[in-house]
Amino acid sequence: MNTASTAANPFVLAPNPDQAAILTRERQKSYMLRAWIASGLFFMALPGTLLGFSSLISISTHHDLGALPAAWMQGHGHAQVFGWIGSFVLGIGFYSQPLGKRSPVRLPLTCFLLWTSGVLLRWLANVYLWHWRGLLPISATFELAAVLLFLRAASRHKLPTPASQTGTQPKAKPRMEEWMILVLFSSAGLAAAVLFNFVECIRLARGAIDPAFPHGLDQRYLILLGWGFLAPVVWGFSARWLPTFLNLPHPHARLLQLAMTLDIAGVLFGVGGWPRIATPLVLAAALAVVAALQLAQRPLGPAKVLGIHPSFPVFIRLAYLWLLIAAAMGVLAASADIHGGIWGASRHALTVGFAATMVFSIGPRILPHFTGIRDLYSKQLMLLSLLLIQTGCTLRVTSEPLAYEGVTAFAWKTLPVSGVFELAGVLVFGANIAHTMLRGRSAFQIQNIS
Repeated sequence: MNTASTAANPFVLAPNPDQAAILTRERQKSYMLRAWIASGLFFMALPGTLLGFSSLISISTHHDLGALPAAWMQGHGHAQVFGWIGSFVLGIGFYSQPLGKRSPVRLPLTCFLLWTSGVLLRWLANVYLWHWRGLLPISATFELAAVLLFLRAASRHKLPTPASQTGTQPKAKPRMEEWMILVLFSSAGLAAAVLFNFVECIRLARGAIDPAFPHGLDQRYLILLGWGFLAPVVWGFSARWLPTFLNLPHPHARLLQLAMTLDIAGVLFGVGGWPRIATPLVLAAALAVVAALQLAQRPLGPAKVLGIHPSFPVFIRLAYLWLLIAAAMGVLAASADIHGGIWGASRHALTVGFAATMVFSIGPRILPHFTGIRDLYSKQLMLLSLLLIQTGCTLRVTSEPLAYEGVTAFAWKTLPVSGVFELAGVLVFGANIAHTMLRGRSAFQIQNIS
């Protein structure tokens, strides 16, 4: 509301200065989150999916996983997990922190510049080998500093006091909810992963012949990334949002605690180099999470699908089916994998089948809301992106073990097709979210504040 409109209508009150200041700070937080989302979409589409697709084409052409340098594949994975998922998680994490007296942009902006620069430099080092001995430790230092700044900012905020402890009752120490514990566990997993990466990048820069992690060490690192960070962060936000979005009963607290305990044990054994012990533990953790979230239970009422495609609940359940497939294939890979096909399919089921499907499902529901946008640009594009990613992931997970392990040569022809579907799904999702951010009607434009 401007001064002219206020003068023209004496019945409209001028904005309260305190309320106007709060609105301005919320708008700043929203714009900062949009920057995180834009960065995540960039890394998802170009260094992540497009590089992965071109790598898959080369591998399929030569019928050999060794046709590409390991550094290329690791650069693709780094861009996907850190550049895409990591940017979304850090952005939402900063946005979720309550407003304080300090600027809501200064620290998130510093963290954003460090994180984005670190991921970008890692991409240049791994793919183009451009001054990689210098860029590897610099990128790892930037990423570690960004995560430490995020954890420092998060540690400043106190837990909200439960409603049962308000009023005239004696004050008690606020009890942390299980979903928050899972998110904190995933934050610890992210911190451990960037520290692991920092130490290894220093070692590579000092004496390695290329910027690729050795195979055995990379396997341990991927377990830490996948089951120490990626899976638990999705579990935590699922426990927070799915009861509301899907109208499900509240998650079972003890089963969530059991899942986290099993997952921690599995990650520790995996990082320690005992995959045959680690994989059954993470499978048990995945089963406990699915049971805790009560995804198979009859909903208490209709799901909240206003503004998004009504198929949303179906894809959420499909994502958790992919989680179980990923964990089960990990158990099989620990004892039967020879050429990396089963391990690759297991990781793809986790990162694309589970994590990407959750992002493609929940992202259109929460990202516009968090950034002050009222409506998703297209429900139909949301459905199309989910169908494409599901088709591509199904083809990839079924054909990769058959091709890499030498079961049938026809599977090599299926792999590029799977990449086409997944690339198309990623581009449709990115275009839908980007168009929503650019063209959507902003809630901050409504200024009827009295």
